[in-house]
Amino acid sequence: LPLIRSVFTFFKQNRVLDDYIVGARAKHSLPDLPYDYNALEPVICSEIMQLHHQKHHATYVNNLNVCEEKIHSALSKGNVKDAIALQPALKFNGGGHINHSIFWTNLAKDGGEPSAELMTAIKNDFGSLEKMQELLSAATIAVQGSGWGWLGYCPNGKRLKIATCANQDPLEPTTGLIPLFGIDVWEHAYYLQYKNVRPDYVKAIWKIVNWKNVSERFAKAKQ
Repeated sequence: LPLIRSVFTFFKQNRVLDDYIVGARAKHSLPDLPYDYNALEPVICSEIMQLHHQKHHATYVNNLNVCEEKIHSALSKGNVKDAIALQPALKFNGGGHINHSIFWTNLAKDGGEPSAELMTAIKNDFGSLEKMQELLSAATIAVQGSGWGWLGYCPNGKRLKIATCANQDPLEPTTGLIPLFGIDVWEHAYYLQYKNVRPDYVKAIWKIVNWKNVSERFAKAKQ
């Protein structure tokens, strides 16, 4: 069950999830936002943030807990077939929890600038910050249907890379890249405000990047 192992390992290693213990198992809980729902206005309105966090992210958390309970029950009975059948639900809901837990911390009203170390890496791998933003924006806008655009770190090549993932597929278990900054292009992330003009949303989100958080993720990824 490689997917089950890889997602569980990602949960443990990255500590992006706010878990509490019930009996012998960890339960996932919805993390608090590090700011108020209106903190990212006018780029992302309060209504979107509240719905996105309290409804969409909360649903991923609840469904993930249900899925893990079913997997635990199946494996405890030696029912590998049922555990395998639950892998798509684990990937979708676990990915949704991972992705959003990163996304919230990636954003801030006054996010500053990339650290000197991160800026050097961006220039080495893309030529300039502006070029990286252009490439990531283009890749993200081009995602068909729902998904994510990512700036990630490749530990094998020791360089930054741009990638996209469909639906809620988590970046690291899917591509091997360590996530640094993600752009959510599910319609629930922007439609109430930007309607069907995804490019305007992607362009605007660069105004609220929490570069301190992205820089910290980069420093940790290199360790």
